[in-house]
Amino acid sequence: MPNDRKLFKINSADNVAVALENIYQGEAFESFDLTALDEIPAGHKISLADIPSGAAVVKYAGPIGSAAQIICKGRHAQTQNIMTNLEGTVGYEYAPAPAAQKKSRELFFNGFARDGGGAGIRNEIWLLPTVGCVNDIAKKLAAEANEIFAGETDGVHAFAHPYGCSQMGGDHVVTQKILAGLASNPNAAGVLVLGLGCENNLIESFIPYLGDYSPDRIKFLNAQDSIDELGDGMKLIKQLVCYSKKFIRTKIPVSELIVGLNCGGSDGFSGITANPLVGDFSDRVTSCGGIAILTEVPEMFGAETILMNRCVNEKLFNETVSLIDGFKNYYAHHGQTIYENPSPGNKQGGISTLEEKSLGCIQKGGAAPVTAVLDYGQKARAPGLNLLNGPGNDIVSNTSLAASGAQIILFTTGRGTPIGGPVPTVKISSNSTLAERKTNWIDFDAGGLLDGNSFASLGGSFCDFVLSVASGETKTKNEINGYRDIAIFKDGVTL
Repeated sequence: MPNDRKLFKINSADNVAVALENIYQGEAFESFDLTALDEIPAGHKISLADIPSGAAVVKYAGPIGSAAQIICKGRHAQTQNIMTNLEGTVGYEYAPAPAAQKKSRELFFNGFARDGGGAGIRNEIWLLPTVGCVNDIAKKLAAEANEIFAGETDGVHAFAHPYGCSQMGGDHVVTQKILAGLASNPNAAGVLVLGLGCENNLIESFIPYLGDYSPDRIKFLNAQDSIDELGDGMKLIKQLVCYSKKFIRTKIPVSELIVGLNCGGSDGFSGITANPLVGDFSDRVTSCGGIAILTEVPEMFGAETILMNRCVNEKLFNETVSLIDGFKNYYAHHGQTIYENPSPGNKQGGISTLEEKSLGCIQKGGAAPVTAVLDYGQKARAPGLNLLNGPGNDIVSNTSLAASGAQIILFTTGRGTPIGGPVPTVKISSNSTLAERKTNWIDFDAGGLLDGNSFASLGGSFCDFVLSVASGETKTKNEINGYRDIAIFKDGVTL
């Protein structure tokens, strides 16, 4: 790589650049008229000009904070000399900025058209405990069923969680909504709801949250009511497997696809490579009439006005304001620092402030108009980009995306993570070093964008890859590894 290609300036308005490789002290960059005054780790920032104390540090053409002290040209610009500008709640004004979204070519995948609408990308049987007390029964049933019915379905999966009883306030209802959302996910051809019989979340109190459902698709079993809960459970699973065989893969338009967008272990490259690549695919899906869901509300702080101004009307703008302020008030209610972010790993990877993290994170949503704001556990229905209420925690986010109907999750990472959600979770690395080192975690390497690969070429390859996953031609690493977890958001007291 020619020396000057070791630095990447994202936007002409930026006063910092990103080091694409480790830079040593004294290294010169002729085209930037710059000499490094410090060692700069890959993914970290170098100042392109003298930035006075208190002045804005600009990246992605936006302020990512301000200089805590003068940052001389050539200095390492990071947490030691950059501070956040974010504090408390602020006032917002709707200034619509219509997205210039390009129409994608018509896209298709081979999926399972479900009775009553929707399409799955997997034909699985899901076991959902109403309460944590029956988690191990569900796990045992899933393990045995996968042996007995191997090859007859895409898998039998149990989703353990510790809730469903002893919850106070809104937590109990939240648990019911999330479990009901998972039960309606189209990747599940059949669902066994497994109860105990004495919990708060009794099957009879849970059923109303399911809405209209087919008794052929959803079965119920109370363990206390059964002499042999394992034997009875296997009989019900056999019925669900038989029901699932009626579905075969057919050509389905991408307008039936709901894509969940998530990230974890972000680094200084995430906003340059993996997140824009995912945003490009998100735009392809939404331009074809599909849905993309962006969550992790705290990682919108500092970039929220960009999303607000992409709202298709003022009502949605006001809902987005409430979404942002509601999460800030949640932190304040618990006496926590609103802007306690980025994580230690984010900082090690080159991210200095929450503004910087957020400006990179929201790129997963591409340029599509914001067409809906969803409450936690609410089903996505409006084509376009949907904003989903929820925290930044990776497992909670994955779960909420699946509960809102996402059949697939695109998960970007710069540091690496093995986790998977209830649905196929495509891991996209922001840098090739991670992809080469953790081949057992990473599905697609976006680091090629740092090596001169064109965005158009890699974007096309990524689109083809995701559609191959949706069509069942490719399994994600979380599927291969058997890594599937759920976590439900909790805000109240446990009895």
